[in-house]
Amino acid sequence: MSALSAVVVEPDIRWNPARGPVAMYCLIGAETAIFAIFVVAYIFYIGKSLTGPQPRDVLQLPVFATICLLASSLTIHVAVKLLRAGRVFSFGLSWLLTVVLGAIFLVATLREWHHLIYDDRLTIQTNLFGTTYYSLVGLHAFHVTVGLLALLTVLALTLRGNVGIQHAARAAVLSMYWHFVDVVWVVVFVVVYVIGR
Repeated sequence: MSALSAVVVEPDIRWNPARGPVAMYCLIGAETAIFAIFVVAYIFYIGKSLTGPQPRDVLQLPVFATICLLASSLTIHVAVKLLRAGRVFSFGLSWLLTVVLGAIFLVATLREWHHLIYDDRLTIQTNLFGTTYYSLVGLHAFHVTVGLLALLTVLALTLRGNVGIQHAARAAVLSMYWHFVDVVWVVVFVVVYVIGR
């Protein structure tokens, strides 16, 4: 027996994580850093506006909108579970409900801005509060909009019959982003509408 034939070849076992979740975790990490900067800026400037209006004068708790957004985390979670079980029609209904709840939240945000701008005369240029408020809440609204566009794309593909059980992992990755948007809103809600008032 030669020396070469006695060499045992070990199998090449490597850990290869799925690219989708890893990429989404990286995106969420980067977005968390951006939101952290905006939250810190908002907290730093609370009460430092020299002119009105102040948060306590104009902000109302967006309870209904918050309930809708948080409920959408549940509906998207259920949707992914349904798709994993191969129940595509039920998945589509739960996904549609997620889109509706997210849209209600976004419309409520736009109505709040309309009231603040036209009734209370609070714009991004009014004072420090206006600048930091619209920057932070606007950043979140932008992320909700991006999420809704992605959800609508999946819904359109589902209606065309192009989504099946084999796409459950991709739907789960998108749901990670949506859960992130919801968690960020909890932080924004507490900072802006509870602490900031």
